[in-house]
Amino acid sequence: MAVLELQNITKRFGGAAAVDNVSFEVGRGEIVALLGPSGCGKTTTLRMIAGFEWADEGRIFIGDADMALRQPYDRNVGLVFQDYALFPHMSVAQNIAFGMKNRGVPRAEIGRRIGEVLGQVQLPGIAERRPSQLSGGQQQRVALARALVTRPDIMLLDEPLSNLDARLRLQLRREIRTILSTFDCTSIIVTHDQEEAMGLADRIVLMNRGRIEQIDAPHDLYQHPKTLFAADFIGHANWIGGTLARRGVGAGAVETALGSIGVAPGAVADGPVTLCIRPERLALVDDETGVDTRLAAVVERHDPIGADLRIWSRLTDGTLVQSLEKNIGRELPAPGSAVILGFRVADCIVLPGARP
Repeated sequence: MAVLELQNITKRFGGAAAVDNVSFEVGRGEIVALLGPSGCGKTTTLRMIAGFEWADEGRIFIGDADMALRQPYDRNVGLVFQDYALFPHMSVAQNIAFGMKNRGVPRAEIGRRIGEVLGQVQLPGIAERRPSQLSGGQQQRVALARALVTRPDIMLLDEPLSNLDARLRLQLRREIRTILSTFDCTSIIVTHDQEEAMGLADRIVLMNRGRIEQIDAPHDLYQHPKTLFAADFIGHANWIGGTLARRGVGAGAVETALGSIGVAPGAVADGPVTLCIRPERLALVDDETGVDTRLAAVVERHDPIGADLRIWSRLTDGTLVQSLEKNIGRELPAPGSAVILGFRVADCIVLPGARP
């Protein structure tokens, strides 16, 4: 049974639809990320779940209960804000106790839960400190503890890592995932950071201009995008435009400015298409390499990325493409070198339509 269900939710501001006919479900213990660019409707969707905004159309259910007429304080929802919203004049223990006191939890039970949750978020021994005495990562975990300790039906996290540096974001991403799983807490995370969404979520709801583009597990969203927007927003991509034509029984080909490129059968209907090849699927090849498509190119530059090297090359039609190669123990072509880039049919994603 779904813990949270949105049915055809629409929200308008000044006649413009910020959220347009959005529907999805979240199961018990599932972590779902609302991902998309600024203005896509993800935060408005979160605010409607919390009760801070009212839907103009559609229904929201938490369990069996319709949230249509329920105020935020009548929804058993935990919130972690972007700025953590810790009370600076209160100790860590007082901050964590705040929600429980408002819900009438007995004093002895409050004390027990505070000690328990501080251990679970790996912050024992800091109960009497003030927020100003904590690091950004510690403040984030205190905010998480304050929300979890009330035992909400759903946790809502709004850009929870955006105020932290890159190294700390990576560390806390792993910790948040572990903490939420430990509590078996159904959670919605709003973010514009694709790495954050892919590292935290069981599924991603990818939004664009108020609508859902695709709902999938992180791996499937990356490997099998269904739209040009999804392929472009998640990860990096190389693009080749063309027209899909049939070739033989079940086989397919795309006619491009670079020639005919074989593709897997039955991907999309005939007509204008765009081929998406991820950089790690496009490789420098020689005569012995087993690939289905070979493209002549000239190397323009190298960008080191740790153990990998991103190589930018120009195809014969002027298209700039990127490929990833290991930056260890291998001599790679210098800028200005003529090379052959190759990929297999299975590595080529065929998407309907032409890129603008």
